[in-house]
Amino acid sequence: MPIKIPNNLPASQVLEEENIFVMDADRAYGQDIRPLRLLILNLMPNKSVTETQLLRLLGNTPLQVEVDFIYTESYVPQHTSQDYLTEFYGTFAEVRHKKYDGFLITGAPVEHMAFEEVAYWDEVAEIMEWSKKHCYSTFHICWGAQAGLYYHYGIRKHPTGTKVFGVYRHHLCVEHERLFRGFDDEFYVPHSRHTEVHREEIEGVPELTLLAEAEGRAGVYAIANLAKRQFFITGHAEYDPLSLKQEYDRDVAAGLPIEIPQNYYPDDDPSRMPVVRWRSVANLLFANWLNYYVYQETPYELDGLYRVGDD
Repeated sequence: MPIKIPNNLPASQVLEEENIFVMDADRAYGQDIRPLRLLILNLMPNKSVTETQLLRLLGNTPLQVEVDFIYTESYVPQHTSQDYLTEFYGTFAEVRHKKYDGFLITGAPVEHMAFEEVAYWDEVAEIMEWSKKHCYSTFHICWGAQAGLYYHYGIRKHPTGTKVFGVYRHHLCVEHERLFRGFDDEFYVPHSRHTEVHREEIEGVPELTLLAEAEGRAGVYAIANLAKRQFFITGHAEYDPLSLKQEYDRDVAAGLPIEIPQNYYPDDDPSRMPVVRWRSVANLLFANWLNYYVYQETPYELDGLYRVGDD
């Protein structure tokens, strides 16, 4: 939460220059508080695992958050029962009349396929178009990030050859970006994917800003269109400590070609417990998004929400 200080306190300028969020008394007294409304399009097969990962982070702030989950009607999930979906999820048709403070779209295990070949692509594209006028800020993760960059800006995904798999060191590409307030100069994030977006294609779109990237094979990590409040995150800060281990063990058991995840096991020894390097990163990333780009920005009356630049 921000530091509330007296109006025009000289320290405020110093704090702002140090990237510390401050709020003067007039703004603080004028704020109305209500729960934030978030929508999550969960495209992962094991939906309960992804729900837990995201809710753990979204719930780790002083903010009140209300979450709706939806799944795609155009494709029936194979690893989640219909009873579970009926009890805990809705469909796009059931929420399309609503407005949300924030919208998250998860990854999906379909990155080997062209976007148009994915069974639910038309529905996902419709939801992304709808989100521009019904959701104040959007947060795209992994395949969701690639899908958003492709749909909104025509940026293609490219095969990586061998899988980008492990915990990679990252650095920021901009200074004083609110999404990364509190981050160290270098930070670690898990990645698990077979495709990537290229830096030069992102730099060719004036509306987009490259916020952070990884060293080595993981490449581009965070991209934003700050004017439209869209964020595209190619890694998995939300992963549990054993997520990469479970993927690795699954592929080894199935006899599939898989490398030991990088920077994950001590001495690259899969018989040892992994080292978690990204827990604080995950909590900061989601808390910063919720605070600075949702809570502090969203209009109090969502019924009047209309995205700047959308006609």
